[in-house]
Amino acid sequence: MRVFTFGVSSNSTRLGRVSLKLSSLLRRFIGWNKQLSYAFAERWPRLFATRSYNELLRTRIADSLRDAPEAVLEVGGVDRPILTKHGDFEYVGVDIEDKPSCYDVYDRFLVQSVEDPIHGRYGLIISTTLMEHVPDNRAAVRSMFEALTPGGATHHYVPSKWHPYSIALRAVGPVWQARLIPLLRPGSEEETGYPAFFDHCTGRSMRKLFEEVGFERIEVEYFYWATDYFSFLAPLYFLVNLYEQLCDRLGLGLLGSGFVISARKPSSRATR
Repeated sequence: MRVFTFGVSSNSTRLGRVSLKLSSLLRRFIGWNKQLSYAFAERWPRLFATRSYNELLRTRIADSLRDAPEAVLEVGGVDRPILTKHGDFEYVGVDIEDKPSCYDVYDRFLVQSVEDPIHGRYGLIISTTLMEHVPDNRAAVRSMFEALTPGGATHHYVPSKWHPYSIALRAVGPVWQARLIPLLRPGSEEETGYPAFFDHCTGRSMRKLFEEVGFERIEVEYFYWATDYFSFLAPLYFLVNLYEQLCDRLGLGLLGSGFVISARKPSSRATR
């Protein structure tokens, strides 16, 4: 019995050492590929030029803040809000989980799903990379519509379900996401890895949902750049960039990385 136990222990130790070596080699391999990927981008900046959704989203939010809303709701921001709270409006956050810091970065924080009725009324509702994680976006859009004051605005960035990254995300599933993210994208564990459903996450489908619940002045603008997710393998990084460039040139919004959607709730006068 002692010999048997010793053999198992010895084998386990060897397997552990082999596993650590393989993990170390894989991390070094990924590190080299990331360096090579970013070297490509630095060497040919025009080929790898990216147009971020952040600028457009923030511009539209800033324009809506000029309407002086009394309250602004950010959905799905957890403790990483888009805005900074200040005295011009009440800044409220909502998410299915909270952290102690949530109550510092918002004036008020609600722990709930966006699919459920939201307490309060808001002149502006915003989110970024949230709606792909919502199982029922029809309910979410209706909930946000009901929470807006008449004439209120809403702005969101939504990742598109047909981009290669989104397809890979659904294929891998949340369990393997949790295992792979620390290896492929170290440091982003708290920002990624949530289950992704991509319910109605195309520009056309989301626009239709907004129309059905009663929104007006709906604008959708597409973006095509999510190459960084593939920097762990330089050839793939290069190929996905070419794919995104082609989609951008041809205006294939359905295959883009995501889209900004903006809309307004009709004023009370318009709804009569």
